[in-house]
Amino acid sequence: MTTVAALVPYLGGALAAGGVAVAASRRRELMVRWCVWALAVPLVTAAFWLGPPGIAALTAVAGAVAVAEFGGLLRLGPVDRTVLGAAVLALVLTTWLAPAQVPRAAAAGALAIAGVPLLTGDAEHGLRRLTAGLLGLAWLGTLAALVPSGALGLVLFVAVSIADIVAYAAGRQLGGPRLSPLSPAKRWSGTLAGAAAGLLTLTLLSCLTWQTAVAVAIGGPLGDLLESMIKRGAHAKDAGRWLPGSGGLLDRIDSLLIALAVLLVLG
Repeated sequence: MTTVAALVPYLGGALAAGGVAVAASRRRELMVRWCVWALAVPLVTAAFWLGPPGIAALTAVAGAVAVAEFGGLLRLGPVDRTVLGAAVLALVLTTWLAPAQVPRAAAAGALAIAGVPLLTGDAEHGLRRLTAGLLGLAWLGTLAALVPSGALGLVLFVAVSIADIVAYAAGRQLGGPRLSPLSPAKRWSGTLAGAAAGLLTLTLLSCLTWQTAVAVAIGGPLGDLLESMIKRGAHAKDAGRWLPGSGGLLDRIDSLLIALAVLLVLG
């Protein structure tokens, strides 16, 4: 079984190789993105190294930021965002401290989210707020699955990230049919190349199973398309503007969220 310590040389080597490739390209956009990764990868790795407490702290912060971005895209008010954020945080903490109670925590979160528009008597926008809140809980709440995942969660994060990068680069170079009207820039050529890169990453890190393969090759692209659908509905290019070269946090973890959901479903 792969450990976090065993992953460190691979992650360091990947960052170094990426830095050389980015420097050779002389593209400022890629350089900015690499700098963000150079800061993020050690932070994420350290959190996984600490085990469930570290992962819980990391996912709690990531969940809060993701809820803020999601709420902005779906035009949710402060109360809706607060309740959704509390529900996601409760899932993370329950997964860490009382995993047997996760179904109850999820149900309580869903009831709290439903109660906000109901108690305020919002007949005009209540259905939209309810739907958006439950979608946010189901989508962003999957972050809690990282808490007990150990090294596998870090491997999944690395695999979908590499798949995303390769899909972006290969799609631009190879062209071909579009993947979906939801994201006109994405091509089938890039998606297939990204899936191959993701599976190769799983193989190199000794974590290739049919479940992880499906999560990365199918769940990852679906997560990207889900966020594209939400952003197009909100007439927004990115989920945020604070992350240099990337937009927002959701723009970076959208593939990971659905990959986690697929892995949960497949057991």
